[in-house]
Amino acid sequence: MTQQSSPVERRPANQGPKAAARNRAALVVAAREVFAEHGLGAPLSAIARRAGVGQGVLYRHFPDRTAMASAVLEENVRQVEQAAAEEGATLSAVLGVMTWHLTESAAFIGLLHADGATNLSDISAHAVSLSGRVEHALRVHLPPGDRLAASDDLMLAVAMVSGAVTGPTREQRERRALAAWRLLDVEVGPVRPYEV
Repeated sequence: MTQQSSPVERRPANQGPKAAARNRAALVVAAREVFAEHGLGAPLSAIARRAGVGQGVLYRHFPDRTAMASAVLEENVRQVEQAAAEEGATLSAVLGVMTWHLTESAAFIGLLHADGATNLSDISAHAVSLSGRVEHALRVHLPPGDRLAASDDLMLAVAMVSGAVTGPTREQRERRALAAWRLLDVEVGPVRPYEV
């Protein structure tokens, strides 16, 4: 005998594209957090659990670890670019957003250390492109004649700071990042994510 479900027991209606966009955004946030806590080798199942979705949903959006890491990197860069494009943006404000991403995302630190090596994988080639976008977003706000304006000095300073971003907690990583910027005599605005 089959049991009929009562109206109370019915599954919620499929919310279609709305749920898909929410799930994808939750997965990117969860991946950033899990990668920051456990590195890029963290199990993808931990990301799905943190996002509150099943692994099937994760794989529907991100077929592999490379796609997941790329999505996190893309979101980090997009936020830095949005902060740079904001009316009245300053270099210190954009550096505050970028520094937040450094303290939150191990993958973002790797991105900023991407170089033009000849033997690049797909993710490395993508990372070089994204790193160039970060440099452009920062360079737009460098005052004329700034000491970081020389060809490689800006990204060298960023790489030096990102190398200092270590520690088991976000607070420790932020403290070290801000100390590194101070040592370089660079003013950094509030360390925060970019919010619309």
